[in-house]
Parts: sequence; structure tokens; C-alpha cells
Amino acid sequence: MTTTTPPAPKLRADATRNRNRIIEAAREAFVEHGAEVPLDEIARRAGVGNATLYRHFADRRELIHHVTLSVLDRVVEHAERAMAEEPDAFAALVRFTHASADERMGALCPLLSEHIDPNDPEMHDAKVRLQETTTEVITRAHRSGQLREDVGVGDFVVAITQLTRPLPGTHCIDLDQFVHRHLQLFLDGVQAPARSTLPGRAVSLDDLKPRS
Repeated sequence: MTTTTPPAPKLRADATRNRNRIIEAAREAFVEHGAEVPLDEIARRAGVGNATLYRHFADRRELIHHVTLSVLDRVVEHAERAMAEEPDAFAALVRFTHASADERMGALCPLLSEHIDPNDPEMHDAKVRLQETTTEVITRAHRSGQLREDVGVGDFVVAITQLTRPLPGTHCIDLDQFVHRHLQLFLDGVQAPARSTLPGRAVSLDDLKPRS
């Protein structure tokens, strides 16, 4: 006899709002202070009590897990919306690139490498969706002839990650105000026809995977 796990009960509307506020507050706090920011501070930013935070997330690791999933899902949504609403393939790529930068993926990278189980099936599925959707945005720009052929998906990941990764130390220049300006410089540089020959080859997502 086969048994099935009953679906998790749906959260009330106010509980859903609290959960979403906690995730958003945690994302901002992790960007600013790293993964070890006090959970009390996250609860304060979200406007909820500590008990409410722990009712939704048992510990820091679970909270980081859901913050990361939220960011990956939002980047996928940016890509899908850009492709659906922008008739021009390169305009969709530009819109997606700037929107992805606003998610501060570079600042959140340490969460993926230090606090996330790479074998978690939910996280694996989210990463696959992100890779497929990002690849589709860039493939369309290639097909339109507007994106130079020697630029790959990995090149965009590197650019977005590097430009949204905060510099170490408290006395460094605040570069956040320049992110979109320099992303646009990058985007202008990847348009076809190419004005130079790039060293190496187009960077793929496989090139960015950790070497074992």
C-alpha cells in the first residue's frame, strides 16, 4: 500500500506577508553584513518579533536556504518578464542584466558556497531553471545578431557578480552607486559588431563550476 505525504497547510495571508518580509529583510542584511548578521537584527528589519522569525525558519541555515531560493526565483522572473515584454532581443538582455544586478547576486555568492547544501533537490532545480532561462535570454540576443558571438552566458554571470560584490573592509569606496553605469558600459561593449578581439573564448556556465 502506497502512502502519500499530505500537502503542507497553506499560510494565512498575514503569515505569508510576515514570511516574505523576513526573507526580504534577511536578503538586505546578508548583503550588508554577511551571513552571520544577528537574527534579532533581521527580525527588527522585518518588523516582526523573534518568535515569528523562528516560527517560519527553524535556524539560520534554513533562512539562508530560502533567501537564496527567493533570489534565484526572482532572477528567473526578471528573465521571463523581459523576454515576454521586450520585442527587441537585446533590449530584453539589457533589462534582464540590470534587474539581475539589483538582486545583488555577487554579494550573496558566499551564501551559496558556505551555507547551502549543493545536493538539495530544491536548490538544484532552482539553479537549473536559472541556467536555462539565462541561456535563453542570451541565445535570443545571439540569434538576433545584436550580441557578439564571442560572448557567452558565463561572461554575463562574471560581470554581474563582480559588479555586485562589495569590496572588503569598511573604508573602501561605496561602489553601489556606479553599478548600473558600469553594467551599461559592459553591455555597450558586447554589442555586435565587435570592435576588438577578446582574449580566450566565450565563457560558459561550465567554466564557472568549481574544480574538484
